[in-house]
Amino acid sequence: MARSEKSTSFGQAASAYESGRPGYPADAVAWLLEPVREEGRALRVADVGAGTGKLTRAVVELGADVVAVDPDADMLAALREAVRGVPTFAGTAEHLPLPDAGLDAVVLGQAWHWVDVEAASREVGRVLRSGGSLGLIWNIRDDAVDWVRRLTAAMGGSNAEVLLATTGPRVAEPFGPLEHREWRWERHLTLPVLRELVSSRSDIITADPSTRERIDAAVDEVVASVPGLADGGAVALPYVTHAFRARRP
Repeated sequence: MARSEKSTSFGQAASAYESGRPGYPADAVAWLLEPVREEGRALRVADVGAGTGKLTRAVVELGADVVAVDPDADMLAALREAVRGVPTFAGTAEHLPLPDAGLDAVVLGQAWHWVDVEAASREVGRVLRSGGSLGLIWNIRDDAVDWVRRLTAAMGGSNAEVLLATTGPRVAEPFGPLEHREWRWERHLTLPVLRELVSSRSDIITADPSTRERIDAAVDEVVASVPGLADGGAVALPYVTHAFRARRP
């Protein structure tokens, strides 16, 4: 299946995405916006590839005026339920339905690995004011923990996980170099939420029935090895949040 088809598959599992995916640490989101924060004025921010609004709500909670952009109508519908009052638009990082130089920042959560870097950089640069900021953020499970590493092996590595473990993201003109910071944290979740996390991944959404059955069996084997999880308990799932930011000259 083509990469573009996978990138627009998430609406098929919008409910699982909303329940299963984690939010973002407030400190990491604040760091993304720090270069353009000004006293006495709400920031104008677009969350692009917004999905169900995991990053959108964190930006709203920092007091910004936010618009959300996503190519999938089902994901935007879920976002409107989860984050009331945020304007939503159909679009992509390469084709933003937004005016020139109207924003202080553009942010993307779990999304930049899907884009055409050159085209997206040019388009994001177009909608940002001079000095505006591009922020990229990913939550990646911490595979230093044995059962988490086995869970990743059962599911298969995602495009984002491969990118962060190898070259890292890049941006193109008009942006300067990327700054990078990491945050380590844990999310406590039950077995039903863990299963929805698994179900929200593009490789699994688009898998054929035999592949999905094989993945589910491998995940079940991991779950059975985690004390208490299969019996209604919760487990701490460790994450590393990677945040990157770059300025428009």
